[in-house]
This record gives sequence, structure tokens and C-alpha cells, in this order.
Amino acid sequence: MSSDKSVSKRINVTLPDSVVDELEDWANAQGRSLANLAAFLLEMALKEAKDKGEIPSQGFSRQQKKNQQD
Repeated sequence: MSSDKSVSKRINVTLPDSVVDELEDWANAQGRSLANLAAFLLEMALKEAKDKGEIPSQGFSRQQKKNQQD
């Protein structure tokens, strides 16, 4: 049985201490957690890349590929 529910996933990223320090300052200034700010920044970068056409279009979405494998 397939569901259309979106599921959040976790990833691990290694960053230099100086970058983490600046991100923590930014997150604190906005009243966000570091993880929330990082997710927001990644989503915004992805949207911008899509708008610029920098991400190649794919014939099938990940969900369609998964459904074909099931």
C-alpha cells in the first residue's frame, strides 16, 4: 500500500567550526534552532537552483521510481 505522505529525513553534514559558529549566531538572532535554519537555507537554495534551471529535470520522480520497484 503506497502513501502520499511526505516524510522528513535526516542527513549528517560536516562543516568547519567557523561556519557552525556563524550559523548558530544567525539561528539565535532569528529565534530558530540551528537545524531549522539549516533546513530553511537548503530549501531556499534548492528553490533558487530550480528557478535558475540548474537542476536537471528528470523523467520520473523519486516516488514514481520507488513505485515501479515495488
